[in-house]
Amino acid sequence: MPEDGFARLVTLACHDLRTPLATVNGVAKLLVRQGGLSESDARLAGMIDGAAEEMASLITLLALAARIASGRYAPQLREADTLALASLADDRVEVAGSGVTVSTDVESVSEALAGLALAALRHGGLPAVSWTVTGRTLVLSPLPEAAAAVVEGSLPRDLRALVARMVLEALGGRLEREGETLRVELAAS
Repeated sequence: MPEDGFARLVTLACHDLRTPLATVNGVAKLLVRQGGLSESDARLAGMIDGAAEEMASLITLLALAARIASGRYAPQLREADTLALASLADDRVEVAGSGVTVSTDVESVSEALAGLALAALRHGGLPAVSWTVTGRTLVLSPLPEAAAAVVEGSLPRDLRALVARMVLEALGGRLEREGETLRVELAAS
């Protein structure tokens, strides 16, 4: 099967998976909202809901990767500050420095940078990481050896990190490991 055909197959599979997943997610939310569940059952329904949301997020990432691979990625460009792009609601990821305004696919780039930071945490066994932002250049540190290959994308163990690289490169950015850091250069606007 040609690469473009495989990318279209993945896109179709992602589309087809969304309906049953939405049903699972909806039923779990309904059970929680209706009340009357024991504490244990409510916790289980909450776990199902959380897992369904995580699966939906992963399906969205896989569909994005397929669009990029098949040349059908059409980013919606908007202006955003690079410092804001690196910020996420996770206390384990610190963001410091000074950003500049760039025109980019804001949601995809924000998710890509979050994915890289979370991969560094998960695969590096770290309690915290930081993004240092200088204009269009963002440096993620520390990046221990155990996480480096996963975060930079040469060891395919983290879907978010792999898709992050695809997104950033599709938008003209570059990723480069420098010692115990990952340097991300976003494309000029």
